[in-house]
Amino acid sequence: MSKKRFIPKLKIKKGDNVVVISGNHKGDKGEVLEVFPDKNRAIVSDVNLKKKHRKPTQDQPGEITDIPASIHISNLMLVDGGTATRIGRRVEDGKIVRYSKKTDNTIR
Repeated sequence: MSKKRFIPKLKIKKGDNVVVISGNHKGDKGEVLEVFPDKNRAIVSDVNLKKKHRKPTQDQPGEITDIPASIHISNLMLVDGGTATRIGRRVEDGKIVRYSKKTDNTIR
């Protein structure tokens, strides 16, 4: 019997505003468009853009477009109140919620 790999709970979700804290795009801010928990990666708008060459068809001409590529979760930090912050979890009203460790505000 094979075991499934444990996938940890991520602290960044779709729709969060994040800042890149390391790598070629350090300091860039954007919104999380998609998260891949099994790969520990996320796609952030206007960060890590790659060129995509599209072939011409009968309906449209060929073009070169920029598409965002995924970036590792460890290189992202959530932005709360204009500054980057770490994220914690606590129970409020019987539900587990995320909160900012810098400002102690509940997120969402």
